[in-house]
Amino acid sequence: MKSIISKTIALLTICATLFSFSPKPGGEGFEIYLNNKLLFQKFGSDMTNIQSLQLTPDANAGNIIIKYHHCGKVGKNRIVTIKDTQNKTLKEFRYADAGTPVAAMSLPVKEILNLQKAKSSSLKLFYSSTELPNGRILASISNASVAK
Repeated sequence: MKSIISKTIALLTICATLFSFSPKPGGEGFEIYLNNKLLFQKFGSDMTNIQSLQLTPDANAGNIIIKYHHCGKVGKNRIVTIKDTQNKTLKEFRYADAGTPVAAMSLPVKEILNLQKAKSSSLKLFYSSTELPNGRILASISNASVAK
C-alpha cells in the first residue's frame, strides 16, 4: 500500500512539474542588431509596435543584422526590402535559404544612408519570405538621424 501511495505522489509531482511550464515551441518574431549590438527584438503581438531605427553617419561602415523567427521553421526565399513613405521599393536584399531556423541577414548601413540622402524622407524596413508572403514592416528609419 505504501508503495502505491509513493508511486502516486511521485507521478503527481512529475505531472505538476511538467504542466507548470508553458512551452511555446518556436514563435514568430525578429531581432535587429547594429554591429552585433541588439537594438530591439519583437515577438508575438509586440511585433505590431513599430520602432524607429536610428542610423547615424558614424555607423556608415557597419551592418544591420536581422534575425527572423518563423515558429521554428527555416525561412525560404527571404527578402529584406527598403521602401519609402509611399511604399515604393527602393532596394531589395535577397538571401539564400538557410540551414537553420534563425539565420542572420546582413544589410550595409552605408547603402541605407545613401538611400535616405537620395530620398530625403523616412524609410521603412520590410521582411518577406515564402512563410510570410505579404511581408511585415520591421522598423521605420527616420531621416532625422542622417546629417544633411
